[in-house]
Order: sequence, then C-alpha cells, then structure tokens
Amino acid sequence: MRRVRFNVRKWAGVALAGLVLLGAGLVAAWWVPLPERLAAPPSVVMAYRDGSPAYVFLAPDERWRIPAPKDRVDRAYVRALLALEDKRFFQHPGVDPLAALRALGLNLSRGRRVSGASTLTMQLVRVLEPRPRTFTSKVIESFRAAQLEARLSKQEVLEAYLQFVPYGRNVEGVEAAALAYFGHTAQHLSPAEIATLLAVPQNPNRRFPSPENRDRLRSARDDIARRLLESGGLAVEGVAADTVLAEVRATTVPDVLTPFPREAPHAAVWLKAQRPGETWLATTLDAGTQRFVERTLGEAARRLDRQGIHNGAAVVADRETGEVRALVGNFDFFDAQHGGQIIGFATPRSPGSALKPLLYALGIDQGLVGPETLVPDIPVAYGGYQPRNFDGRFLGLVRMESALSQSLNLPFVRLLERLGVEGFLGSLRQAGVNSLDPRPGHYGLSAAVGGLELTPLELTGVYLALAGDGQVRPLRVLEQDTASKKAQALVSPGAAWLTRQALALRDRPDFPERRRLTGLPARVHWKTGTSFGNRDAWAAGSGPKHTAVVWLGNFDHASSVHLVGAENAAPLLFDILEGLGPRGTAVQEEDAAPPKDLVGVEVCAYSGHLPTDACTQRKRVDAVRTAVPTTPCPYHHRVEVDVVSGLAVGPGCRDGRKTESRVYLTWPSSLRRWLAEQQRQLPEPPPLAPGCVAGGERDTPIILSPPEGQVALLIPGMNTEEQKIPLEAEAAHDRELTWFVDGAVLGTAKAAERLWWKPSVGTHDILVTDDRGLTARRTLVVRERQ
Repeated sequence: MRRVRFNVRKWAGVALAGLVLLGAGLVAAWWVPLPERLAAPPSVVMAYRDGSPAYVFLAPDERWRIPAPKDRVDRAYVRALLALEDKRFFQHPGVDPLAALRALGLNLSRGRRVSGASTLTMQLVRVLEPRPRTFTSKVIESFRAAQLEARLSKQEVLEAYLQFVPYGRNVEGVEAAALAYFGHTAQHLSPAEIATLLAVPQNPNRRFPSPENRDRLRSARDDIARRLLESGGLAVEGVAADTVLAEVRATTVPDVLTPFPREAPHAAVWLKAQRPGETWLATTLDAGTQRFVERTLGEAARRLDRQGIHNGAAVVADRETGEVRALVGNFDFFDAQHGGQIIGFATPRSPGSALKPLLYALGIDQGLVGPETLVPDIPVAYGGYQPRNFDGRFLGLVRMESALSQSLNLPFVRLLERLGVEGFLGSLRQAGVNSLDPRPGHYGLSAAVGGLELTPLELTGVYLALAGDGQVRPLRVLEQDTASKKAQALVSPGAAWLTRQALALRDRPDFPERRRLTGLPARVHWKTGTSFGNRDAWAAGSGPKHTAVVWLGNFDHASSVHLVGAENAAPLLFDILEGLGPRGTAVQEEDAAPPKDLVGVEVCAYSGHLPTDACTQRKRVDAVRTAVPTTPCPYHHRVEVDVVSGLAVGPGCRDGRKTESRVYLTWPSSLRRWLAEQQRQLPEPPPLAPGCVAGGERDTPIILSPPEGQVALLIPGMNTEEQKIPLEAEAAHDRELTWFVDGAVLGTAKAAERLWWKPSVGTHDILVTDDRGLTARRTLVVRERQ
C-alpha cells in the first residue's frame, strides 16, 4: 500500500493564495463604489395623518419609486417574497452556493435551464446595473452582491430591493406598485394582491397591468399563489389553503394603472420645499377635513369668479393641539391665468381689521382698556395718516367691546399708540408671525388696521392663542415636529376670555346676511377683515374643536367691491366650522365661567373707569386681577352750583350764596369740537359765576395737533392758504386757550375750537396756554416736498 505524503508547503501556499484572494476581494468590496443608482433620489410622498399618501412626486429620474421601509410593507408579502425568491436570504453572504448547486443539478437533469439560483441581492444588482445575461455578467453580479452584503445590513438590502424592484413602465418598488395597481399602500395586502406583486417582477414588460397582459398576469398570479400555498409561504391563519386559492382565482387582476395621489398640492409643494431631502412627509393633515375644505372653497370659486375674486386660501387647525388639519392654498392649482400655483396660505397679505382682537386683549392685560371702557371714535390725524372707519362714519364715544364687535378703526389706532407699535410687533412675533419686516420703525400706527402683512397660516396661530387660555401653541404640520420650547403666554387667560366674549356677539355689522336666517354654528367667535382698497377679505375664528382662517383676494392685487370680509369670507368660515362639527348633539357653552385670573370690580356704569364720588350709577364687571381699572372716571364731575343763578361757584365765593352739589357729564374738547363741526351740541356744566375761580384743578392742556414728531411737507406751487395746519388741544372744562407760534400770538379760542396756522419752511415752536397759565409746547418741522 502506497503511503500518501502530506505536502505542507503546497497546501500552505494554497491557503495563503486563498487568503490573499479573500483579502483582495474584501479590499475591492470597500474600494469599489457601490452601484450609483442605489443613491438615486426616490419619489417624495406627503402623507395624511392616517398614513395614506396624499401627494406623490415623480422621482428626479422620471420614475415612480417610493421608499419602502420594512415596517410599511405587509409582513405577509415579505414572507411570501422570501419563500418564493430566496429562502436562505438571511443566511447567505449575497451568493447562495447551496442554491447554485441545486440549480446546476436541476438544469443538468432536465437538459435545459429551469432554475437560475439568483438571490434577492443578485436580483437587486441586476435592477441597479442591467447587463446582458452572460457568464461574465454572472460573475460581476456575484461580486456586486457580495459587496452589497458586506457594506449594507440585511435589512438595508431588503429595503433597497423593495424600493427598486421593477413593476413595468416607470413604476418601481412594491409601495409604488401597490398604489398604481390597487390604489392603496403596501401596508395591508390580500393574498391575491401579494401574488400579483410577486408575479409582475418576474416579467414586467409582459405582466404589468394592461388589457393585453391581463391573461398572462392572471395565469402567473394563480400559479405563484398555488405554489406558495403548497409550501406554506402564503398561509392565512384559520383559513384552508384551498379556500385562499379559490379566493385568489376569483379576484380580478388589475388591467389599468391607478393615478398616483395628487391631493393638497399646495401643501405638498410647500412642505417639499421646506424639508429638502426628506422623502416621506408625514403630516397632521386629515384627509376628510382637507377634502371638505377644498370642496367648500371650490364650490364658492365659481360664484366668486363672477365677482372678480380669483384666489382664496384656508387653514384649519385643531384648537387643542395646534395640529393643522387642512391647508388649501388656492382655488385651482392648475389655473395658470390667475396664479393657481401660488401658495396662498403662506403668502403675506394685509389682514385689515383681523388683528384688532389681539390689540384688544393686550390693552386689557396692560390695564389700558376694559370691555366697558368708553373710548372716542372721532377723526384724528397723525401727520399725514388720517384713519377712517370702513363706512366713513364716526360714532363719538363707544364702549371698547362695541368698538371691537363693530370693527371701528380709530379706537384701535389710539390703543396701539398707547401700547407702542414695537411692543405690538413683538407680540405678533411671539405668536409665530415671521413675515414682518425686521427694520425698526418700518411700521406705524396703521398696523392696527392692516398696515402690515402676514400669512393665513400665521394669523391662524394668533387666533389659536386667543381661542384657548392665551398660550401660544406652535402650529404643527408635520408629525415629527415637536414644540421646540415651552408654550408662552401671549395674553392672560382672562384677557383671552374677555376677547372671546366680544367676538361671540352676533348683532354686528360683519354678521353674514345668510346666517341671520340659518344661524351660526354653536360656540363660534370670529372676526372679519377687509384691507385698504378692497384687495383682501378675511375671516378668522374658532368653533368647538377647530380654529380656521379664510382669505380671499387676487394675487395680482386687483381690487373688487366684493372683497369684503363679512360678505364673502365670513360665510365660508362658518360653513367650514359648521361642517367640521360637532353635530347632532347639544354643545355645552365653552365660556360659561370666567377663568380664575378674572375678578369682579366696580366701575362707573357710564364710562367703565374707576368710579368717583360723582359716579352715581355703578356696575360690576370682570377685569384681569393684575390690571384692574385705576384711572378715575373723567366724565362725571361734581360741581357746586348757586341755586339762584344756576352758575358754578368755587370755594372762595360761596359766602352768602345758597348752593348745592350737582353732578354733570363733561366731554373731551376733541369730542365737543367734532360735534360742533357736525352741528351737534352736548349739554355742558354751568360756567363759573362772575368773580369765582375754580380751584384744585391743575390739568395742563394737551396738544393734539400737530402730533408729536410730525414733519409737515409743503407742496410747491400750491397756495399756503390751502395748506394750513390745524392747531388743537385737549383741556378741561373747555377753557380759553391762547396759541403762540415762534413767540407771536396766533389767537385765542375755546378748547373745543380749532385754530389754523399758515406754515412756512423751518423749525417752529408752538405753545398753548390756558387761562390759568398752564402751558404745553411742541416743535414742528416744515419742509418743502422734493
């Protein structure tokens, strides 16, 4: 017997060569770049809050290809896929030697090629880098498969396959195929759908859904279902295999492709631009709410078009969470004539009067006004700015709550003057308004009545704070967004509650005519706005569960007499809030009890100010605990009157007279001046008796015109007689006022009267003094307009 000698050197050399080749392979696997197409950007998908796709974009390479994370694909499909195509997927390194040997034996026994032994990883390589079916290609594919397995996890390889597997034409991936074939995602699939999705990739060109491929697809699907049921790869728990197969065969195969979802296009385009690089935009939008709001605006669009209104937008948010439920950017995304693709909910426009509720709440919080506070609604000029009410009329004195419910302009311009423009802008920024110009001094007092711009989305944030406890709730459009900071108080709960009370009043000019017959939804507080020149119409408010904003206008800034908030925007707001419910059950009033930071305080029943001993009628009102009224009533005055003559007497001239104390109403000089111009008079307290001097009053005059900081501009060529400047002052008891300009006497007049001065270029010193010698001074600069 011959003894076989073991050649150590020979086998050591073989082992060494093997290790060298293995090392070289590993180096090549990491040195050679992965298939370039593996990094091809997929389709971007915007999804509703329930996970269903709302809008699918074409991928940059003009293919429908949606990322398919394993958790978004039905597990039954994945089990069936592995059972059919690659049973040892989780065991082999990309190439399966056992499968290759089995395929070789089967092909030799049959005398023809009946099995290819390609793994899922090798199939993925062929999809990413198509090559002719040759032995050389097989070797390259094997290397590429091993490379993918070396550099990617099994999970990543499987997800790449699920994303790139071909389904005919330009449809790739199981998620895109499920949408195109069945109209829903791959998260839940029936056995027939699973078998269909497994059949097409085996021969995409001859099996994708079409009338010509119907029979081939049905035959392949049924055969795959039968084979999988025999091997247990398509088993349905509790259902016999024969029953499942019969159900599969009874199901029709798709023969046309379902169009990909293209809903909420403005929201999709906007979010895609906001989040570049993200492929699955999981939003808080609710499919039913979005479709309802789109339908509501779409139905109104035909009527509005005849009125010269071609664009509109709407935002609906959950008032408890701040999650946005609907975003409508325009009437028609494809209306090229009227800028249909402009994203209206993110486009800044003038809000008209829609910001007055915030001013109202801020004024309450600072103790400047209360709902019952009497405020003047009379003409006033701030340099070249002369605000007017929407209807051109003025009401004289009104309660602040009425000023808000009737949307008067002058009281809110005056309130903004007291609050400060920059402070008001800071509150808007705190509420999430980012569209404002950052330059200091850019905005003036017209900001109270629409002299700035913000988006419907930003206005929603303001009303969302007012609808709750005054807390700013950041709006959420994407599920992954979380509040970056704690909620901040925009206004106090009490101020927000008092504001809602005023906004819930229904006997108002902006109450829609149609709703006078049909009524309003329960628990609605709202405000309308109309911008200068009738270019924007707004309505904003809250119902039981939602806060909504509606904007109407034209993106070319064309005006229309019908662009009035109450006429067209408010009815749409109420239709939306009513349509969103709740319905069918009585709704408990949300504001039945005031919040704990409100206290009952006693005020003058007439003026709403702190009552003096002259205020004989008083009432209790709610006020924020930290901002109760502190200003005494300026309208009621107790006057000592000579009973015989009816004239007022002072402390130094009562001797020998029979006097009594009487209460009189007095009004500001500016109000009396305005009434006199309207040929109207108010009763006044009696004048002082001869020889009597009033005592104890040291109120100095207050110059109203010209206002502080005004620069007057003279128009060249116009007679200065036609450019006179009014001189006006406020003084108690309509005192005699003497006016001086640059030290020279201009004239004397009652405080309720106005003097006119003919200006000249230069810097002028204006002084007014009353009959007690109390004075006020102002500097006025006059320039010639260039």
